This record gives sequence, C-alpha cells and structure tokens, in this order.
Amino acid sequence: MDVLSAIEKRREITSFKPDSIPPELLDKLIRSAYLAPSGNNLPSREFILVTDRDKLQSLAATTPYMKWLEQSAAAVVIVSDQQLSKYWLQDASIAGGFLWLTAVSLGLGAAWGAVYHSEDPEESAKRERYAREQLGIPEHLRVVAILGLGWPAAEPSPKEMYPVERVVHTETYPAPSSKESRD
Repeated sequence: MDVLSAIEKRREITSFKPDSIPPELLDKLIRSAYLAPSGNNLPSREFILVTDRDKLQSLAATTPYMKWLEQSAAAVVIVSDQQLSKYWLQDASIAGGFLWLTAVSLGLGAAWGAVYHSEDPEESAKRERYAREQLGIPEHLRVVAILGLGWPAAEPSPKEMYPVERVVHTETYPAPSSKESRD
C-alpha cells in the first residue's frame, strides 16, 4: 500500500480481534518509528513495545479513554527527552504518525492514547506517573502517548471530511468575507 492510500484509509480503531501480531510485523512497526525524522537528528524519542497481556490490561487505566487497549495485541509507548531536544514533542508525535501509517499499510488498526496533556499539567503528571510506574520509565522522560495496535474487529466506514478548501490555501491566508467578519 502506498503512503497516500494508508493516509486515506487510516482511522482510530478501538475494537480489535484477539489475534496476535507476528514478530516480523512488530519489527516493521518499530522500525518505522525509529526511522521517523527528529529535530537535529537527535534521539529525543524512545519506544517501549508491549505485548504482555497483563501489561496491556494495566496500561489501559493510564487515562479514562483507553479501555480499547485491553483488546489490543500490542502497544507502543512513546517517551521523549525534553532535556535532549526542544523538539521533543514534535519528534515523538511524528514518530507516532509514522508508526500509525505503517500499521495501516500492514492491515493493522491503531488507536492513539494521549498521555501527555498540554492543557492540564496536573492531569498530564497523573497519567505520566501511572505509565512510569507500570513500565519503569525514568523521571526525566516525558510519556507522550500509547498507541494500541491490533487486527481491526470490523472495517471502519469511510472518513467524512470537511471541504479541502476550508483548510488548504494558496500563497496567502484568505481575507475573511464580510459575512465571516460579522460573526
């Protein structure tokens, strides 16, 4: 599958079949995250592959929104070192995107569990502390996200998008119309 097809097919998959992911596919997933670009090519992001069923069950409690992790066949926890690079969050997020698109290209589904919570430092600290305790993650690393991976239980419906003209502009940002300026 080409990259654009994977982008078009990508959905948040939160219901998985019980089947495991073969080691060679897990290797490809991790390799895609590893090969993702990072600011100044610094190793500011690291990855923890989790396939142990008990650990997946435990990690599902990291946030109130990750119950789907209990069904996943694997997870990749993305951590980042903010002391190593000022681009730590971007580096981790790009790697997660590469990982997700690779999963889609392999016929797998993925769901993004946001651990780092930029708008709520207390909630972020709570989530990160929980993940650190579960996996022995050092204090200096930020826990950015947990991607749950597995075989989709159902084929998701096509993505409904807003018109491309709403978000894509050419050469300059358009001036608001007179109607928009009244709103």
